[in-house]
Order: sequence, then C-alpha cells, then structure tokens
Amino acid sequence: MTPARQPWALRAYLVLARVLAPVWRQGLQRRLLRGKETPRSVRQKLGSEYADRPEGTLVWGHAVGVGESMALAGLFARLAERRPDCSFLITTTARTSGDALRRTGLPPRCQHQFAPVDTPDAVARFLDHWRPSLALWCEMDLWPALIAETDARSIPRALVNARMSPESLSKRRWGRWLYQALLPGFHDLFAQNETTADALVALGAPRERITVSGTIKALVPPLACDADDLDAWQQALSERPVWLLASSHPGEEDLALAAHVRLCEQHPDALLVIAPRAPARGLEVAALASTSVSKDVPLRSAGAHIATEAPVYIADTIGEMGLWYRLAPVALVGGSFASVGGHNPHEPLALGCAVLHGPNVWNFAESYERLDSLQQARPVNSEAEVAREVAAVWGANRPVDTTALLDEQAEAVIERVQALLPR
Repeated sequence: MTPARQPWALRAYLVLARVLAPVWRQGLQRRLLRGKETPRSVRQKLGSEYADRPEGTLVWGHAVGVGESMALAGLFARLAERRPDCSFLITTTARTSGDALRRTGLPPRCQHQFAPVDTPDAVARFLDHWRPSLALWCEMDLWPALIAETDARSIPRALVNARMSPESLSKRRWGRWLYQALLPGFHDLFAQNETTADALVALGAPRERITVSGTIKALVPPLACDADDLDAWQQALSERPVWLLASSHPGEEDLALAAHVRLCEQHPDALLVIAPRAPARGLEVAALASTSVSKDVPLRSAGAHIATEAPVYIADTIGEMGLWYRLAPVALVGGSFASVGGHNPHEPLALGCAVLHGPNVWNFAESYERLDSLQQARPVNSEAEVAREVAAVWGANRPVDTTALLDEQAEAVIERVQALLPR
C-alpha cells in the first residue's frame, strides 16, 4: 500500500523507526563488542554487505530461531526439487540460527544472510539488492517496516508455521493496531492449530486466508555430523546397546538415570548418553550421574571424546545432536517431563532414532499426537516405562520408517507456497 493509505499505527511506527536508526547502529556495535555479533553480521544487518544475487526467481524466507530456520530449509529443499529454476534465501536475526544452517548444510541453490534491522533505509537496501519473487515469514517474527516495504513492492507473501498460545496472544494485543495493518496483506497464513488461527483472527487476519496446517517442522533436514567422529564412536561402542536422553532439563536426568539402572540389570554394558539442553549444566549432570551409577562419568567438554567403559556419558557440547541421534536407536526427548512443553521429535526421527516422550509436549502437540498414532513415538510416564520401551527398541532391532513421516498437511503447505511463485 502507498504511504498515504497506510494505517496511522504503521505510519507512526515507520517514522519512529527512521528516527531510531542511530540507536540500532549503536546497539549492534555494543553487541559486537560483547561477542554477540560479528563484523559481517553487523554489515549485513545494516545493509552494507550482501552476497551476489542469483539470476531468475528468488524465494526469500525469514525465521528467528534454530527450529524455524531449519523448517524453512526443509521447505526450500522440497521446493528446490520441484522448481529447479528457483533460488532461495533464508534470513535470520540470531547467530545460532545461521550457525545451525551452516552445520547442517543449506538446500540446493540456497544462501543465508542476516535480516536487516527494521529501519526503512536498511530494509530498502535489502529489498533493492535481493528483489525476491516471494516472501515467507516462519512463525511470528514479524517486523513492520520489512513487511510494509515488501507490501509496497507488491511482493507476494505468506506466513507459515504460525503458532501462538493464549499467553502470547495476550502479550501481542498491545501491538494489535500494527497487526491489523500487516496481517491482511498476507496471501496465505498457515497456523499450526485452531488456537493460533483464532489468535490470528483476533489480531486482524482474514479468516478465509487462514489454513490450519499443523507444523512444517516435519520437513527439517537431517542434522549433520562429522563422519570420522561417527565412525570412531561406532567402532568404540562395538555391540554395546545405546540410548539417549536428548535436550534434557533439570529433573529429567534423575528419571533417565533411574531407568538406566534398571536397564543395566539386564544389559550390564548399556550406555546412556545425556545431552543437556544447556551445555553449561554438564558438570552438574555428571556429578548427578556419578552418584547414581557409582562411577566416574566422562564429559565431552572435558576432552572425553569417546566413551570407554563408563555406563553414562555427558554430551555437553553444542551442535552435535546429529551424532548422538545416529548412534542411539532410541531417544527420550527432553522438555517433556519438565514444564517446558517438549522439543522437536522430527530431528531424531529423520535419522532413524525412535522417540520416547513424557506428558508435557504442548509445543509439538499435533506432531506428537500423530506420531503416537503411527507408533513412531511412544509416551512414557515413569522410569519403569522408559526402561521397558528402550529395551523393546533394542530387542526389535528395527529402524524407524521415515517414509511415512512427511505430514499430508505439510505437503499441502508446499503446494500452496509453490502456487504463489511465478510460472
């Protein structure tokens, strides 16, 4: 829409964003001094450095967190298969997201860069350079100046994988005038559940453009790992049965360790790998494990790169879940016993690792419900159930069938997004 037709709230935001441009620059410089930015990320966010734009149709997607950026990568990988004439760009605001994309590997013909700060000048430089044919926002990281300028250039746009709880809707109501200006311009809005669909309507989105599509995180590409490291571990473990506690939170280690004690009664050489969600908790978790198994417990961060005879190993490093999911045929996915809401079950499943989970999985409620029905994930409620299900996976010696895991709803999102592209 032209500036004259923009709602007052959006016009006011854009004026304020232009005035505050020096504040953005100062903030980025402070983050650079604290090690939270790199010189390159600062230049990209301010619009003074870009990679070369490929010729032809460019699809741009924006995400904030690691999970969202990986979901976009999976979506773009599927689109790349269908549209060999298209190139792709993923922007993120956080360094961790960019690092995760580089570790896993970007889809074909895809680049990553940092999103511009939300000032009219930085946004204009970004769009002048990249000239996207289609813009996707993943989840709810919606920057008004960026969306408004995309709208002004008549670039088709869609919101994918949107998710809001009643609590997050309450927090966003303070900016409802801005949402009422921005959301009607999206051609399609894909909500993970009905709660989110209702929240989008409450913020001003047209109901007829909203589709409840579930999560597209089933599309995440397999996490990467170092092939030499994987080979060394497989040789060192030989025939030892292994299982994993993935992305654990306080209290969940106690449950897993109690289950492991039970497992060791029948499998004395069993190994439990614990990967705490916060690697800084490594020493704390190692001390807890040592008390439980009455033996020293090695930490990866302390230089114990291969498990020896220890019954428990602490994987307290960042960016190596692809290794642990490949080594373990079964994982208890953390955050599902703590009041966290569960973590992504699609990452282990993509690597053939069976999933166990506790009752608290509201972050991925639809995914877990479907995966439970397919028996690709199993709910557990106690240490005894954890031990029984881990032993069952070991006994079955049957890899997870990942061919059935691409949700039909995620496939529908791909089709709808593809329809927005120029022919």
